[in-house]
Amino acid sequence: MIHVIAVITAKPGLRDTMLQAFRANVPAVLAEDGCIEYGAVIDPPEAPAFHTPIGSDTFMVIEKWASREALEAHARSAHMAAYAGRTREHIAQRLVHVLSGI
Repeated sequence: MIHVIAVITAKPGLRDTMLQAFRANVPAVLAEDGCIEYGAVIDPPEAPAFHTPIGSDTFMVIEKWASREALEAHARSAHMAAYAGRTREHIAQRLVHVLSGI
């Protein structure tokens, strides 16, 4: 299994716009062969004291894929290209961590 943590920081004030586009794309991603999990997370309104905030302009995408091939097909998909086109101008920074379990 392949795990992905994508850390997306929107330009100031544009996180909700990006999340709206993200949510619209989720059903197409979840329908892909090999997609096990795909969802966005943000800081909780009341976090425990030990929490390290990611910030008001940032969200993380938590993904699980059955294989590297499934992840690579996802990256090449038409709906991801369309999502990138809709959100490209709103992104301040994007970090993608591809991980394997131990």
